[in-house]
Formats: sequence, C-alpha cells, structure tokens
Amino acid sequence: MKKLLTTRWAVISIAVFCSILWGSAFPVLKVSYTELQMAADDVIAKIVFAGIRFLLAGLILLVGMALIRPKALKVTRKQVLVLTIFGIVQTSLQYFFFYNGLANTSGMQGAILVSSGTFFTVLLAHFFYRDDRLNWAKTIGLAAGFTGIVAANWGEEFQFSFQLTGEGFMIMAALTGAIGTIMAKELAVGIHPFALTGWQLTIGASLMLIFGLPQMEPGAMVFTPLGWGLLLYAAVLSAVAFALWYSLLKYNKAGEISIYKFMTPVSGAILSAMFIPGENLTIMILGALGLVAVGIMAVNRQREKPLQQENAVELKEKAESKA
Repeated sequence: MKKLLTTRWAVISIAVFCSILWGSAFPVLKVSYTELQMAADDVIAKIVFAGIRFLLAGLILLVGMALIRPKALKVTRKQVLVLTIFGIVQTSLQYFFFYNGLANTSGMQGAILVSSGTFFTVLLAHFFYRDDRLNWAKTIGLAAGFTGIVAANWGEEFQFSFQLTGEGFMIMAALTGAIGTIMAKELAVGIHPFALTGWQLTIGASLMLIFGLPQMEPGAMVFTPLGWGLLLYAAVLSAVAFALWYSLLKYNKAGEISIYKFMTPVSGAILSAMFIPGENLTIMILGALGLVAVGIMAVNRQREKPLQQENAVELKEKAESKA
C-alpha cells in the first residue's frame, strides 16, 4: 500500500480522481434539493440529509474494513476521543455550513468558494510545519486564489454580492475542512486511513441525525427513485474520495497532493453548468476558475527532494521533537 501511495503516477491519478468526485457533489446536491422538494431555508432538512448521506458513507467503509481487515477497526480510548473531535469538525460542522451554504449559492459559485480550503490549508501549514513555510510562490498563489474567489462573487453587472448564509457558509465549510486536514495529519497517528474516515463520518453523521431528526417537519423531504439514487451516489463518492484522500495524506505531505485540488472547482463548475438548469459558465466564472486554479498550483509548487534526503529530514525532525 505504501509503495503504491508514494508512486508519483498513482498519487497524481488518485488525487485528481478524488477531486473530480468532490466536484461532482455540487450539481448532485443542487439537483437533490430540487428533487426532494427541500426548501432553501430549511436548515434542519439539510442537516438530516447530510447526516443520512455521511452515515451511509461511513457504514460502507466500516463494513468493508470489517470484511477485509477487521483488526484495523480497533481503536484505543484516546483514539475514540480524537475520532469524536474529528467527526464533529470534519463532518458535523463542515457539512452543516456546506449543505446550507450551497442551498443559497449557485453550484459554480459553491465549487469556487470551497476551493478556498486549499489556501486556508497552506496558511495553517505555515504555522504547523517547519518545512512548509510561506514563500513568494505561495504568497502569489494565495493572492491569485483569493482574488479568484472574490471574482466569483461579482456578477456580469460587476456588482459584488455576499450573504452570510450563502457565500459566508461556503467559506466557513472550507475553513473547517482545512482544519480537518491538519488534524488528520497531526492527531490520527496509528489509525488506518479507511478506519479514520469511516469512524469520523459515522460519528459526525450520527450527531447530525440526533440533532436534526427530532426537529424535522413532516414532508420536509420527499424521496423519489431519482432522489434515492442521488443520495446513494453522494454517499459512495464520499466514502471513496475521503478514504483515498486520507490514504494519500498518510504517506505524502499535505501541500504536495493539494495541488491537484484545482480540479475540484473546475470539474464542479463544468458539471454544474451541464446539469443544473439556469447555470451557465460566464466570463466572470471562467476568470475566477482560472485564478483559483493558478493559485492552487502556485501555492503547492515546490522543488522535489530526493527520497533519501526527505526521509532524513523527517527522521531528524522526529528526533528533535522527542528531544
């Protein structure tokens, strides 16, 4: 597993695949809201829908691990606390903001705004890792990326639009996702990536359902065959994308694989234009996509080190931290 997940072609292919899967979530969720007849301002229905999706995703991973590698599911008492915190941040909080924010923005805007998570990760990494500091390339990339995010909120009439429960929530979802990325790298030591993903999704989703189900109004969601299909697809894409992504994080630096997340806003915007009625790629959206893509690639551009040198640096840092 380690050999595959550190091979360059495999890392690139898996990272791009995960990014496209995440990009497809934007049109899938927007279409789901319409198909299930959920009101745009029904916060509780969004929480319950997210809870169902991620509970299914978590159970898919846990059952799969139980059949293939059951010993990997065992966690210590200390790890249970880590998984609970991780589930609250990475699932409950992130997707509370994401689902409710997406209901009040377009699929294309949402895809671009959530990409700010990459830039937040770079900023946080500057304070957490000595070998991942800000430099000129990253600074320029951050400037380009955040300029693109601002441009995504300018209409064709060049008027800026922003509402807390729409664009604001999408940016908060990106920030909590970035915090979760750092947490996965720092706190989830000794936990199998698939088990980490399965447990955190299950715990976070369960909390969302415990909170949301008692408050949901009758008829808030009307399931149809297409609605069930969209829900199952969303659950599977989450299980696959998260498990693969955290597997990459286990053996690679966050900055080295995050460069390929430029495919998430690009694929999300293109797929939204294809499948969401009334959404079209405009000059402003294309310009914003270009700036965000350039920004993501710039902040993650770095000179490669020989494998032996990189391992030596990591061993030295571990020795220093123990001292």
